[in-house]
Amino acid sequence: MITTVEAVIGQDGTVRLLQGVALTGPRRALVTILDEEPAHTNEPALLSEPALAADWNRPEEDAAWSHLQSGK
Repeated sequence: MITTVEAVIGQDGTVRLLQGVALTGPRRALVTILDEEPAHTNEPALLSEPALAADWNRPEEDAAWSHLQSGK
């Protein structure tokens, strides 16, 4: 069965798969190099950080989670 997975190739030619692949042994692979920069894998998390910080960085949140802080 043929499986396609996304990967990023560094300037030195190192190939890094962006997801795990379970294989039963060595396999041949074909690599297609696209003419575009890789997307930032954590971009959605980075974009949502300011909105989440506005909600999480409140005294009410600190009080609600204070029992999980060490030394308390």
